[in-house]
Amino acid sequence: MQYSTLFKRATAAGLLLGSLTSAIAQADQTVLIGLAGPLTGPSARIGKDLENGAQLAIDAANARKPKIAGEAVTYKLVSEDDQSDPRTAVTVAQRLVDAGVVGVVGHWNTGTSIPAARVYHDAGIAQVAPVATGHGYTLQGFDTSFRVMGHDDDGGQVAGQYALQNLKAKRIAVLDDRTAFGQGLADQFVKSVEAGGGNVVAREFVDDKTVDFSAVLTSIRSKNPDLVFFGGVDAQAASLARRLKQLGIKATLMGAGGFVSQTFLNLAQKDGEGVTALEPGLAVEQMPGGKDFDQSYKQRYKQPIELHAPFAYDGVGVLINALEKADSLDPKKYLPVLRASTYQGVTGTIAFDAQGNLKNPTFTVYQVKGNKWEPVSVAGGK
Repeated sequence: MQYSTLFKRATAAGLLLGSLTSAIAQADQTVLIGLAGPLTGPSARIGKDLENGAQLAIDAANARKPKIAGEAVTYKLVSEDDQSDPRTAVTVAQRLVDAGVVGVVGHWNTGTSIPAARVYHDAGIAQVAPVATGHGYTLQGFDTSFRVMGHDDDGGQVAGQYALQNLKAKRIAVLDDRTAFGQGLADQFVKSVEAGGGNVVAREFVDDKTVDFSAVLTSIRSKNPDLVFFGGVDAQAASLARRLKQLGIKATLMGAGGFVSQTFLNLAQKDGEGVTALEPGLAVEQMPGGKDFDQSYKQRYKQPIELHAPFAYDGVGVLINALEKADSLDPKKYLPVLRASTYQGVTGTIAFDAQGNLKNPTFTVYQVKGNKWEPVSVAGGK
């Protein structure tokens, strides 16, 4: 009886252990994907927008019940706040690597993406930048760096051509915020204008913390420009637009890759009327999957897209697509697949050149009309 009882207990324990082992085996493997951007500070609205877009892509992928190497997987987003600060970005990048992410979608701006790229390269994992339009990001030569929108060498060229050919600018003043993005963009704009025979009458700069543009605009006013180009982002651009009007400078304000947002409209108000900006990619309503994405975003988050959420969505999408096509979480196997990708995303077709830049990028020119950004022209693409 004692032996029989022990046998029954041992058998029951074995069955229980087997059941637990089976349950563990059947549980989905969690695959971590990093998201890096400014989640606090002045640009937090943009960082949150990126995070929201990335999370929608994670949810869409999980809804398909994905498998890799025959094993069920669940994707999970791991977000880190780089505060738009280059030093913080390096720390954040290392934290994501240490957490075991298979790849990262980020960072938002060029100044943070460039130093973070080395961390991801040293770890051997993919970095897919949803924005980071400065060409310098991919010029570092890392085979782990990718971007899903056009870069500023192309954007600056298109903006310069538009200023001369469409806006008929004759006397152009150029101002930048001295960031890797702003200065790089302004430099490319100047090259394009000069190549087209245009006249740059002033080349000035501020920094990305400037709120009072009085001194630099007083200097620019003396040159009597008919167009002022600013390499910088929306909040500063709005302050610049207001000060131009207050100083009576009758010049069109133009920018690229950072103006087109609701924040600009809210801050600039009536002083934003007529401002022209070139933005990488198509307007959301013109994107192949834009209308559905816009609807999903509003239903989920109860607010409109701020700026770049569709690109974060596609950044996650193209990365997951590479993982599943390679049927592996090993970067040595999925990175070649990612580089050779032709992926149909919300924003359009995503394919990469040898540097990791988006092939055949599209740019849209917007103008503020009736306190709304209206797309007026499309350049690039196929």
